[in-house]
Amino acid sequence: MKMNDYQKRARKTAIYPEIHKITYPAIGLAGEAGEVCNKLKKRLRGDKIEMWRTRDDLEKELGDVLWYVANLASDLGLDLDDIATKNIDKLRDRERRNVLQGEGDDR
Repeated sequence: MKMNDYQKRARKTAIYPEIHKITYPAIGLAGEAGEVCNKLKKRLRGDKIEMWRTRDDLEKELGDVLWYVANLASDLGLDLDDIATKNIDKLRDRERRNVLQGEGDDR
């Protein structure tokens, strides 16, 4: 599935008040990203969770992250294909300049 196709389909399921446009998906994104981290944290501390279950759980949580990213982008008037393309272009430029590692957005 192409990014913009996903974004359009996700938009059809976005049910939240217009007044909370941008804020609702931004907060949801933070929450879902936290759930991804929490699943990984439990593995790090040694919880007896089978790897296949962790992987399945992470796939579901990452899907939720993607849904919130898609709807936040829509609320901002951005499209996922453009976001993805610009991000890869930025990373290729950093790779070419040998500055993939390090800090700062403008390296």
